[in-house]
Amino acid sequence: MSDGETNLSKMLATLHVERRPGTYAYVQFDDRPTDLDGVAALIEETEATTVVAPLEIAKIRGWEVVFEAAWLTLEVHSSLEAIGLTAAVSAALGANGIPCNILAGTYHDHILVPVTAADRAVAALEALRSAD
Repeated sequence: MSDGETNLSKMLATLHVERRPGTYAYVQFDDRPTDLDGVAALIEETEATTVVAPLEIAKIRGWEVVFEAAWLTLEVHSSLEAIGLTAAVSAALGANGIPCNILAGTYHDHILVPVTAADRAVAALEALRSAD
């Protein structure tokens, strides 16, 4: 496994954004759910457990959706120790009035934005490639 890129200029120069098909749902639980089949992300906090799953799965299971999102993946292999990528992404989206929720994986960062802002978010993030 590669350690990933740490140079912000290089990450921005090669940044491409891939939108996952479908809509994703944020769902909150008091306790960790037992059936995690199809769940894309799970975040355990003191107050509650948050699940991110395809909206269809949330609806089938009767889960109460608290936020519907488009899932954008930054197609650059950034290191977990990289400095500045999250700041650049959130600043670009913020400057365009787009809220974002960021999840970091070992290989990529994932940005969840309101479905209605997905195209604008992709454009704002892709513009970082030429802004550097």
